[in-house]
Amino acid sequence: MKLKYLHKWSQIPSFTNGKELPLIGIIIALIVCCAAVLLFIFTVCIDPNVSDKREQSRDQFDEVNSKQKTTLFENDDHLLSDYQCAEEEKEHHKCRDACRFVLVESIPLGMAFGPEATTYKPLYQAWTDLLQLANKSMHIASFYWTLTGKDIGINDSSSRLGEDILQQFQVLLSKNVSVFVASNIPTLAPFSTDLKILKEKGAHIQNVSLQNLTGGVLHTKFWIVDMKHIYIGSANMDWRSLTQVKELGAVIYNCSHLAKDLMKIFQTYWALGHHNASIPDPWPANYTTKINKANPLELKFNGTSASVYFTSSPKILCSSGRTPDLDAIISIIEEAEEFLYISVMEYFPTTRFKTPARYWPAIDNALRRTAFERGVKVQLLISCYGNTDPTMFYFLQSLQALNDPEGNITISVKLFIVPPGNHANIPYSRVNHSKFMVTNTVAYIGTSNWSEDYFSNTAGVGIIISQTPQNKKISSQTVQGQLKHVFERDWTSTYAIKIEDLSEGHVCRFPLHHH
Repeated sequence: MKLKYLHKWSQIPSFTNGKELPLIGIIIALIVCCAAVLLFIFTVCIDPNVSDKREQSRDQFDEVNSKQKTTLFENDDHLLSDYQCAEEEKEHHKCRDACRFVLVESIPLGMAFGPEATTYKPLYQAWTDLLQLANKSMHIASFYWTLTGKDIGINDSSSRLGEDILQQFQVLLSKNVSVFVASNIPTLAPFSTDLKILKEKGAHIQNVSLQNLTGGVLHTKFWIVDMKHIYIGSANMDWRSLTQVKELGAVIYNCSHLAKDLMKIFQTYWALGHHNASIPDPWPANYTTKINKANPLELKFNGTSASVYFTSSPKILCSSGRTPDLDAIISIIEEAEEFLYISVMEYFPTTRFKTPARYWPAIDNALRRTAFERGVKVQLLISCYGNTDPTMFYFLQSLQALNDPEGNITISVKLFIVPPGNHANIPYSRVNHSKFMVTNTVAYIGTSNWSEDYFSNTAGVGIIISQTPQNKKISSQTVQGQLKHVFERDWTSTYAIKIEDLSEGHVCRFPLHHH
């Protein structure tokens, strides 16, 4: 609380009309000074009614933290022990975990990249593996849940995989595995019964209303299994993510150090779901991380050395030591040396959900500088589907206009179109929902679209990975090598069209000649 001083020393009235201040004036001045000092001491040190709001917020979180730890590690004393042990080991920024990284994706039904193209582990299989591995606990941060066709009023056989995943969750709960779900409210799926079913089976559900705290939503998508396995990526808890939407993510097995660090982000969501929760400033010390851009965790993925850290957004949800998602994205762009490949669903150098809209060139400027000043080859693959806002194309055309190979400026934009096929009746589907970026040295997989709102008030996460193989022959097997392959496969496919070939009226139709 800022004290407002009620008198200005320069304005003390003169009682002597320019003559020396008499004794009574000196006494009055001393009394005023003493009163001011006493008032200050009483206000700051004694009166409990004027304690700082930030202190109240921290006290509230201390109470929530103790309850939260008890709940989150309920019946899992060994997990709490592992958690504390990992905290001590992370001080050295190295771990002995034999982590295994697997790139996962969903390819919508009816799409094919050809017999020679490499595809990666199907998301449905990855989720099934994690559900079968879970022995003690599962923590899921999610935007919304629609794992059944009934949830959105659709009768389509392609919903069966999602319905199977929901059934597997129920089996998990019957085995006394603790399931914790942090999910956004209000939900995009008001008729979904998924979470109600799971809660009746014993799952712990925490509804998080970021709208009341930041003005945004909980847009994050990750799983933590037994405090050692992780899923992170673009896919929502939605049957369409398994069969109707193109998704990309990662599963990391046997990596307790990373899981414990990601758990700190989950805990922020869980705490903010409590009644009358507020965002502390700063966050309490137990949310602090030492794993960030400046000090990534050094470990091995698939036997190859890797530097890894998580990012979070918005900045107000970042505890001490956590690298904000936007900061990491811009630094990757600015540090790219040879090429910069970006695949995101939406790209707007503006706000998207504020009125009036505001221009926001943070990422756009970084891309232009990288291409113009350093000659890095920049390529953007942006989604185009039935719900795409056509105003986006003007910003993308502006980027494309910079392209000047003779002047050593390479910046190219393509649109990725998933053919509707016979699935046009399914809402919000048939789209490339991926959110990743790759350079020759760094891979980034995130959960956010690229516009201002996703970094200023909407909760999201990212994972940044850099691998340096001892043998250059296996560079294609690094995480950035695999992600580079995904991008180039998509970029050169028949589903990617040049932005200048976009149909009149900016309609995202799949060109007939590409069939």
